[in-house]
Amino acid sequence: MLSYLHVSGPRRRWSGLWLLLPALLFSYSLVALPRPAAVTVTGKVISNTGGPLPGVSILEKGTNNGTLTDADGNYKINVQGANSVLTFTYIGHVKQEITVGNQPVINVTLEESSSALQEVVVVGYGTLDKKEVTSAITHVSGKDLLTVGVTNPISALQGKVSGLTITNTGGGDPNSMPSIQLRGVSSRDAGLGPLVVVNGVPGGVLENINQNDIESIDVLKGGAASAIYGTRGSNGVIIITTKKGSQGSRVDYNGYGAFDFAAMPLKTLSANEFLAQNRGTDFGAQTDWLKSITRASAFSHKHSLSFSGGDARNNYRATADYRDAQGLDLRSGREEYGARLMLNHTSANNLYTLSLNVAPRYFKSNNADYDSFDQALTLNPTLPIFDPQNPTRYNRIQSGFSSPFNPVERLRTEQSGTEGKILDYNASLLVNILPTLTTQLTFGQFTRDYFDFFFRPSTSTYAAQYQGSMNSASRAYNKYDQRSLEWVGNYSWTKGAHDVKVLGGYSYQYFQSSGLSGENRQMPSDALTYNNIGTGLYQQVEGRNGMGTYKNDSRLIAFFGRINYALQDKYLFSASLRREGSSKFGYNHKWGNFPAASVGWRLSQETFMKTLSWIDDLKLRADYGVTGNQDFGNYLSLDTYSGYGYYPLNGSQYQVWGPSQNTNYDLRWETAENLNFGIDFSIFKERFSGSINYYTRKNKDLLGFYSVPLPPNIQGSTYANVGTMQNSGIELQLNAQVVSTSAFTYTMAFAGATNSNKFVSFSNAAYQGQNYIDVVGLPSPGSPGTAQRLQEGQRIGTFYMLHAAGVGDDGKLLVYNQKGDIIPADKANNDDKRVVGNGLPKATLSLNNTFTYKKWDASVFFRAVVGYKLFNTQAFYTGTPGTQSNANVLTSAYGGGKYAKLTNQATTVILSDYFLEDGSFLKLDNVTLGYTPKVNLKSIRSIRLYAAARNLLTFTSFTGGDPDRYPINGLYPGINSSRSYYPTTTQILAGIQLGL
Repeated sequence: MLSYLHVSGPRRRWSGLWLLLPALLFSYSLVALPRPAAVTVTGKVISNTGGPLPGVSILEKGTNNGTLTDADGNYKINVQGANSVLTFTYIGHVKQEITVGNQPVINVTLEESSSALQEVVVVGYGTLDKKEVTSAITHVSGKDLLTVGVTNPISALQGKVSGLTITNTGGGDPNSMPSIQLRGVSSRDAGLGPLVVVNGVPGGVLENINQNDIESIDVLKGGAASAIYGTRGSNGVIIITTKKGSQGSRVDYNGYGAFDFAAMPLKTLSANEFLAQNRGTDFGAQTDWLKSITRASAFSHKHSLSFSGGDARNNYRATADYRDAQGLDLRSGREEYGARLMLNHTSANNLYTLSLNVAPRYFKSNNADYDSFDQALTLNPTLPIFDPQNPTRYNRIQSGFSSPFNPVERLRTEQSGTEGKILDYNASLLVNILPTLTTQLTFGQFTRDYFDFFFRPSTSTYAAQYQGSMNSASRAYNKYDQRSLEWVGNYSWTKGAHDVKVLGGYSYQYFQSSGLSGENRQMPSDALTYNNIGTGLYQQVEGRNGMGTYKNDSRLIAFFGRINYALQDKYLFSASLRREGSSKFGYNHKWGNFPAASVGWRLSQETFMKTLSWIDDLKLRADYGVTGNQDFGNYLSLDTYSGYGYYPLNGSQYQVWGPSQNTNYDLRWETAENLNFGIDFSIFKERFSGSINYYTRKNKDLLGFYSVPLPPNIQGSTYANVGTMQNSGIELQLNAQVVSTSAFTYTMAFAGATNSNKFVSFSNAAYQGQNYIDVVGLPSPGSPGTAQRLQEGQRIGTFYMLHAAGVGDDGKLLVYNQKGDIIPADKANNDDKRVVGNGLPKATLSLNNTFTYKKWDASVFFRAVVGYKLFNTQAFYTGTPGTQSNANVLTSAYGGGKYAKLTNQATTVILSDYFLEDGSFLKLDNVTLGYTPKVNLKSIRSIRLYAAARNLLTFTSFTGGDPDRYPINGLYPGINSSRSYYPTTTQILAGIQLGL
């Protein structure tokens, strides 16, 4: 079943194209209009140290007519006349504007700028100078990203943007993707991550971006900035701009090799220690199960080669990259290669510019197995890896903590992974209708094809124990496709003290996903692995079905506009409106309006501030914006049917069909009301700069499944808009140029953020629910129950369990009952539970120190997370003497620590705050050292050698390993809800950057 947007119908998919015809016809009619006589200007651009600056952007103000300086800093440009103004911009330097007049030659010296007040910030469907921005936006240059060897380039942004939290609970797994969250959790069931926009096209695929291709990243945090993206902007927007071609031919190579080592690994009893504590049967071996499944070091290497060149009107940039990365376990790995091609062509009369961006990627990944690490933590260390009676076969493990298996055998003999193909491309046509009026049409497509595979051989001891000695295999093909059409028009007008910029546009996006899966067992041979599934006998038994298919789609259509107004370059105003429709919503609520407004006051431009010469720039701003969220499954508002098994009739089996969900024609978008107050400042001749933001965000009509009575409903839950959540916090970004001499510089960058969260309500007029929901159920053994509670008036991440009162002489856990009396934990009940802590951090902090000395450069990056609790999941299950016999335990179970006192098995799986620990930590998170020698070879432009280390030191009182392994994003921070375990890593990296 395919969805459609109610107001347009399935046959009007591209109806928005008709809106483009007037603009396109008008553009075409202007081709024949006479152009004013051009004036040719030449010159050279140098830095304040006297060296030439290649790649400086030179733009005729009010037009899209521009050029770049060549390798020697020279340029040439044709402008409209003597009244034309040339704007010279270069990253890290102060922008200059010069009126042409009667000067045929204009030489320019650009001064370096520590705060880069003049730098260009991408604000969504356009750009502004940083001094013009009136909403909360953080700009990060590509050269400021952390030096790390990772799959997802956003990981290199960790700690750089206040309010942006990036976590990866499987840091040593090369296929693990980070969780990204901006300004706290915002929904119960809809997506929590920010929208990613790549080169102006919403919905980019992060794993298809080479970090070396990133020119800049702009993070839109304020509601007024992200509201222009409507129902996809509720969780913020991350805009990635990739590098473009340069004038003059150049080749660049960047390559590195890296080793990852387990960081803060958990430690278990050795075989001798296991036997000394009478933990279980002696099977005669000395096996370190953790060591047996873990590589001593995981090696990865990456190579990027880019070619760029052209002139002011035609330029290109082509990049190819290859990466091969091992995981910390024996099986996991990822091999990939990709490319990116960007072409730009501007007509001779500057009437139009054509751009093309194509980025394909292929990868093959082998999956890590987190359950194997759980087994390695708990298996009897006297069990041998191989069968003592037949050393060529793996030992069949039949005793252990829970569903035991041989983890070494699993990782060495089972195949599990994905073959993936990604293709991103976009093409745009920019037409300069007038010097102050442009229109741009962009078409883009993101396609992802994932072909998963799995195979377990018939020789597997797991198959023998749990699957009747049958081999098993599966394949699953999943395709995700997004097509986008964006039309934007820009008009600018400047007269005297007034500066106006107007933007209007139309957006159409179509999303489709489909898939096919099949699985089987008992194939006649193991030789063909997962490539011979059809010959298996297991699925041929009547009633079994090992196949499945699906297909679904959705559409978004939007009209949007924005106006920016500046008076005397000190009173700033911006307002925008997006009207958007989504096929996901109910018939009665297809369309929504998302308004925003912001104001700014540059006090430093006022006459009464001019006497304060130490203030370079001071701006007050405030913004308000309404955003939405529609990141949930398709068709949840409609009548849908699905199969309910088979019914025998007259000797035949018939598929039974019935309604699969309750209809909700009133399903609508979540709404977030965002309010932000901020200050931007630069003082002491740009030696010290920064910004401060205070924000509040109220998310209403939260999307999620809610219990409803049966009857009158046909299902026990309905997907609906119920509930309210609120976030608020303070964010601080500071930059200081501490020392600046010709030989030595030292700069500091600080980012800090607080977040206060409250779940306001679970009810509305239509759905009256209870004022709390118990969440995060923990697995067996035993029946631990739930560890957290979502409750009205409380923060998310609230731990709700028994309050420990110590340990009795009999080794039992003691707790307080609801009357305050101390009782054994096995005598307590649910009424004795209470709020005992919270897993949501109160603050995140980072400090980056950057040094340069002659040809050397270095950076030292610290990161901290403070004010929260972590539930030590591994200690709860395997960290006490009371853990079931014949299972290994952590060394913390003995030796006099707090967990060593819990010797009685009667209370070992009862949840209490006895296992809550302070999760606060300080990390020496990243250190980089580089050396750039002087090169006197014509064939080599530059060389830089560098080395980096990640996750070097962690200072924490938490005893459960690296606290980064526990989530702090999402609805359930501070706890891992399963026994699965995967170590984090320390990474040591060395590389070379070569310019030709």
